[in-house]
Amino acid sequence: MILPRRALIQAGLGSLISLGTTGWAVRVQAAPDRDRRLVVVFLRGALDGLSVVVPHGDGDYYRARPRLAVPRPGKPDGAIDLDGHFGLHPALEALLPLWRRGSLAFVHACGLPAPNRSHFDAQEVMESAAPGFKGAADGWMNRLLSVLPASTASVRAVHLGSTLPRILAGEEPVASLAPGRAATRAQPLDRPQVAAAFDALYSGSDPLSHAYREGRNARRVIQESLSATGEDDAASNGAPLPGGAFAGDARRLAQLMVHNPDVQLGFMALGGWDTHINQGTNQGQLALRLRALGQGLAAFATELGPLFERTAIAVISEFGRTVRENGNGGTDHGYGNVLWLAGGAVKGGKIYGGWPGLAADRLFEGRDLPVTTDFRSVIAAVLERHLLLDGRRVQRVLPGFAAERVDVMYS
Repeated sequence: MILPRRALIQAGLGSLISLGTTGWAVRVQAAPDRDRRLVVVFLRGALDGLSVVVPHGDGDYYRARPRLAVPRPGKPDGAIDLDGHFGLHPALEALLPLWRRGSLAFVHACGLPAPNRSHFDAQEVMESAAPGFKGAADGWMNRLLSVLPASTASVRAVHLGSTLPRILAGEEPVASLAPGRAATRAQPLDRPQVAAAFDALYSGSDPLSHAYREGRNARRVIQESLSATGEDDAASNGAPLPGGAFAGDARRLAQLMVHNPDVQLGFMALGGWDTHINQGTNQGQLALRLRALGQGLAAFATELGPLFERTAIAVISEFGRTVRENGNGGTDHGYGNVLWLAGGAVKGGKIYGGWPGLAADRLFEGRDLPVTTDFRSVIAAVLERHLLLDGRRVQRVLPGFAAERVDVMYS
């Protein structure tokens, strides 16, 4: 008898451990150096990086966006100056303390090694990190789990959401924590009579029974970790919009990582960044979402406490937006973007990457910010300098990648 994933979800195991496409389980192993953490936040829909890290020193930016350009520093609701040439969107003011203390950095003109303006396909490439291997069966964070030091823990990676993301798909089991108050809400399997019936049904030594027991144990681990904190509480590809709930979810993930030292990896996704219409500047839909995102990330950093010093947080999006605004008060699908890095492991307070400028003859295909830094260069640096992986293991996570790393991490 094979118990399908749908049945497991209905039974209350849907927020537990996903094992490939066959079921829910947890693998038991051991991990001596698991005190370094990595969290990835995926902004689905293609964030406008030129509004996040504003090139206020580039006059071509203002000529290309007469309505949408974020005002220069010193102007009302203007960008917050970072280095004299770039500024931070004012809605992200909550992150300014991280920049000032050297725990926040950006890599501009960063992205995929080859242009792809399809949300689905570009997200697929960024999550698999295997360009040219579209049929790759797993995501790079799942491959990362397979090369991290072994662990006896039931839960080593946590995804905040209801659907397993491509980046974590693969052979290594991953725990999924429901967003909002659903994370700790009682499920049918928590009822003693239901639990007893399932325990009896799956009491054998077969793989499915083993998977069931491991899943039950994983839920117990997560529930105990959250209880210790006092919590009871199409372009977007199913990711929720940033809002007030995001800060709560971010704090919940941080609390789980603090109270469970075995959780080495975390993943969150937010949608709503496909701003073709009425994007806004320092006000409007983009500003509202950036404000919620910034406040959530700041809350996450605060909740991590001392663990923040041993954590790297990467914020990524599948591609950027066009340099020129469109006729609908928005921007269309572009290419180069900005990748964010935060954490005590980050050599912050700096804008990395080769900035090409926004003159017409420097744009990709005459319309987009070029990519001068392959996003895998940044990920590889995090793997090597922060997670201490050797070259062989980095190659397993990022197959075929051999370019120079961006030195964004302290060793």
